[in-house]
Amino acid sequence: MKKIFIAALGIIFLMGIPQLKAQERDTTSPNFPKMDASPMDLIIYRDSNNDVIARVLYSRPRKRNRVVFGKLVPYGQVWRTGANEATELTLYKDMKVGDAVVEAGTYTLYSIPKEKEWTIILNQKTHTWGAYEYTDEEDIVRITVPVRESSTNIENLSMTFESASDDSGTNLLIGWDDKYVKVPFKNIN
Repeated sequence: MKKIFIAALGIIFLMGIPQLKAQERDTTSPNFPKMDASPMDLIIYRDSNNDVIARVLYSRPRKRNRVVFGKLVPYGQVWRTGANEATELTLYKDMKVGDAVVEAGTYTLYSIPKEKEWTIILNQKTHTWGAYEYTDEEDIVRITVPVRESSTNIENLSMTFESASDDSGTNLLIGWDDKYVKVPFKNIN
């Protein structure tokens, strides 16, 4: 009986050792958060000399079988042009947007989507969540750009820069679902 008791105690002890080792690993590992449902992304525009001209920092919500424009993103309302924190645009040199000269600096990029056109807004107030703190008193420039049809479905809100066809600057493309817009940024000579 004594041998059975000692054997059982040994088995229990041996079974507990892997658990102790696993617990040791867990307590030394950092507690990283799960990936955000709308992960943050960054795009950069470089000129022909490889100098950074502009960058956009934004979060990329997913479509997930939802109606995006007119429902998830209501028409006619100021939108943060992404998810989470409002989208930020940094210009590293003065650029012309519409008829306005925009000085190098960081701005919040808001938009007001409509069915056939968007109003694009560059605003002075930065580091904001959503569009809750938006006020047009801080606007630097507003321009209207036409909505274009995408030939493919864009699952996540996406942005990219393309060189202007006449080498006069760049276009910021903003696309989601089956729509996109081009926002022109012109070089100042």
